[in-house]
Amino acid sequence: MNLRQTGLLLVTVGAALAAEGRHVINRISVPGDYGWDYLTSDSDGRRLYVSHQREMVVIDLDSGKIVGRIPEDEKAEVHGTAIDHKSGRGFISNTDPGSVTIFDLRTLAKIDKVRVGDDPNAILFDAQTGRVFTIDRGSRRVTAIDAATGKVVATSPDLRGRTEHAALDGKGHIFVNIQSLNTLVKLDTQTLNVLQTWSTAPCGQPSSMDMDRAHNRVFIGCRSSAMIVVDGDSGAIVTNQPIGPGVDAVEFDDQRGLIYFSTGGDGNLWVFHEDSPDKYTLIETVKTQTSARTLAVDHKTGKVYLSAAQFGPASAPGPGGREGRGQQTPGSFSILVVGP
Repeated sequence: MNLRQTGLLLVTVGAALAAEGRHVINRISVPGDYGWDYLTSDSDGRRLYVSHQREMVVIDLDSGKIVGRIPEDEKAEVHGTAIDHKSGRGFISNTDPGSVTIFDLRTLAKIDKVRVGDDPNAILFDAQTGRVFTIDRGSRRVTAIDAATGKVVATSPDLRGRTEHAALDGKGHIFVNIQSLNTLVKLDTQTLNVLQTWSTAPCGQPSSMDMDRAHNRVFIGCRSSAMIVVDGDSGAIVTNQPIGPGVDAVEFDDQRGLIYFSTGGDGNLWVFHEDSPDKYTLIETVKTQTSARTLAVDHKTGKVYLSAAQFGPASAPGPGGREGRGQQTPGSFSILVVGP
């Protein structure tokens, strides 16, 4: 067997091992009939942080039990969590109109609240710089906070469109989707100056994002019902494949070579295998639940966690002609656990 045949065999075996017949294996009920956004899995600390509009709910990844809550004002809108084990701190993005709550990872007690730009959505910690980055949709910019001091140390220029999600390469760059302009921008993590701007076409409304840092590939879920993979050096799109509607999260499991996209419009989890940095195979579409649009992966076990709830009939179309979402069914909010 020559080297090429051996490589093809390894790719085939890897994809076959990855396709393990996943399904919903558990549901963790979370009290509270209100909205949600991102989940964050702290695989090392064995905790799952679940944004739940007016609070951050903390779940033990091993037992599946709720172990704490970090409450916010009832008018706040909690979005995501970033974790820094070195400082022992966690960071929560809030629309109130725009702040980051800093808390103690061990006790979950609040330490401070820092004003950032309006409507901070995604939030990420970068171990290389020791900074926490917020993607401020309302202010159309990125804010950097020093994790150790809790002070704002940099802000980007106006990015001229609706910012959405972001990814860090750990090598001095942060990538940000500009959803309203169908572009991807690459910024310097120290100065927050824009280094590159690339079109995401044919991807419309780029939303969720993660990346393979080892091979510098950026994974983007598009509201136009597609996924794309972008070369982080050149901006070239190396693959473009269909997925379902309503994508709002993507996460790369580097240990297993799997990329997960959650589409809440059709209630599916799309599982791709990275055969090589430029070749990706859809190995499975897992039925989850309509509204399950955000996810987090436990990198220790490979389990996937998704927030979801049941809703009643849609309301009558409004002035724009679109149906409104029905009322949330009381007691239906839960975390779906997907595994083999």
